[in-house]
Amino acid sequence: MTRTLKALIRSLRPAQWLKNGFVLAPIVFSGRAGDGDAWLRSLLAVAAFCAASSATYLLNDVLDREADRQHPSKRTRPIASGELSVAAALAAAALAAVLAVAAAFVLGGWFPHVLGGYLVLTVLYSALLKELVFIDVLVVAAGFVLRVVGGAAAIPVPVSRWLLLCAYLLALYLALGKRRAELALLGEGAGNHRVVLGHYTLPLVDQAISVVLGATVLAYTLYTVAPETVAKVGSEGLMVTVPVVLYGLLRYLYLLHRQELGGSPTRVLMLDRPLLACVVVWLAVAAIVVGAG
Repeated sequence: MTRTLKALIRSLRPAQWLKNGFVLAPIVFSGRAGDGDAWLRSLLAVAAFCAASSATYLLNDVLDREADRQHPSKRTRPIASGELSVAAALAAAALAAVLAVAAAFVLGGWFPHVLGGYLVLTVLYSALLKELVFIDVLVVAAGFVLRVVGGAAAIPVPVSRWLLLCAYLLALYLALGKRRAELALLGEGAGNHRVVLGHYTLPLVDQAISVVLGATVLAYTLYTVAPETVAKVGSEGLMVTVPVVLYGLLRYLYLLHRQELGGSPTRVLMLDRPLLACVVVWLAVAAIVVGAG
């Protein structure tokens, strides 16, 4: 029982819950960081997305169990290795989804619709869309946008179109980085693990990463000086965070090329101190600027 429980916890991928930090973006940039009730609602929204994402991780691992057994690192996943049965995984996925939906209805408003859209999108990704070249990374990025929209719906506050664009481009940048790491790890046998990887090449992905990197920096810079941002913040002070964001993006690019990391952006963030420090500095400076406004 203890072994099964440990396997289940690993399959829930709690380390990946860090991605749901995107849900908190609206409360930080809406100027409601001092609102205790808004924080409670935002944290409940984060919990709902954590449960929903874990449900889809379990489903994805069930569907991919045969392919994962051929992967040098994914073969150790509990479902692929046989530590966790398919029946137990599906039961846990159903329970996690129910908990997520229950939390969504507690929050009410538009949040249940957003969470429902996220669940439908991720199930479609696991069943079909992940095998379509470039559609796979575009869909992954869309999931992060839904997290931001969900965070705004939970409070509720209007969400900046620039913030949504920045979140989408950042998520797309990280998703492409993950594809590059998979190609570098699997080499010529990438297409044997997943059909879609056979359609990518390192030069193609590198070119896409360069395009998205430039677009992300430009979008974030324009966001900091957009009239609606200046009106909300009270100044153009967020411009001082642009170099911090640029360094973080370039640091991740360095880790992709020189350290051969990137397979798991959340793992990279936790292991690389300069990148983690960059995120902490950005959060601190942004909070000071927003608070001062």
